[in-house]
Amino acid sequence: MSDQAGGEPARPARQRRLPIRMLTVAVVVIAAAAAAIVTVARQQHQQAALAGLRPSGIPASVSTGLANLMGLSPVPARPAPGFRLTDQDGRSLPLSRFRGQVVVLEFMDPHCRDICPIVSQEFIDAYHDLGRAAGAVVFAAVNVNLYYARVLDVRAFSADHQLTSIPGWHFFTGPPAALRAVWRDYGIQVQAPAPDADIVHTSVVYFIAPDGTERYVAAPMDDRASDGTAYLPPGQLADWGQGIALVASDLTG
Repeated sequence: MSDQAGGEPARPARQRRLPIRMLTVAVVVIAAAAAAIVTVARQQHQQAALAGLRPSGIPASVSTGLANLMGLSPVPARPAPGFRLTDQDGRSLPLSRFRGQVVVLEFMDPHCRDICPIVSQEFIDAYHDLGRAAGAVVFAAVNVNLYYARVLDVRAFSADHQLTSIPGWHFFTGPPAALRAVWRDYGIQVQAPAPDADIVHTSVVYFIAPDGTERYVAAPMDDRASDGTAYLPPGQLADWGQGIALVASDLTG
């Protein structure tokens, strides 16, 4: 995985720059390719579930029912796009810092009152389910809310939802250009209707192997109470945590 700080990587002095139009086309192609990987993986999983089949390529430790609950699918083992962002403790870190560990990567809104708190609890459950293997797994999120993009914002969310109880937790944020670059590279679509509204964004968990390659994606979900509040039954929350732990543990080798 190559690291970037939101701008273009450094070029040798004699290398010719691409015309603006060609660069724009390249960005669109990269974003489309990243989104296509997630979309195709989900479609393949849904087809298998509807046919009553076990999704192919998932770890043997994950039951068919659990794979269906998680929307778990393998993806082509390509290098995870690199980035350098700042976590909730103010540390500027590259994704490559975690080479040799499994990275469970999600995209979160620190102002969210919807599915992000649910995923937070799933991460905490997964950390505890990992047991001795927990030290080999990093749980990370990238901010999708440009209205709440300060380190203070991701720190407050991390504390409020007990994510700081995970030693390997990192909630990354940064300048708008840097965040947008990561969203683009991972195929994350973001819509920001208003500063005080929940951000509408692609909800996907990436499982990145110790060698830095993407291996699986999962699709977080929730149910709705009569008043519109997002929730998951306790049993499903526990199952999600166990599923995340099983996939991560399988990737530790």
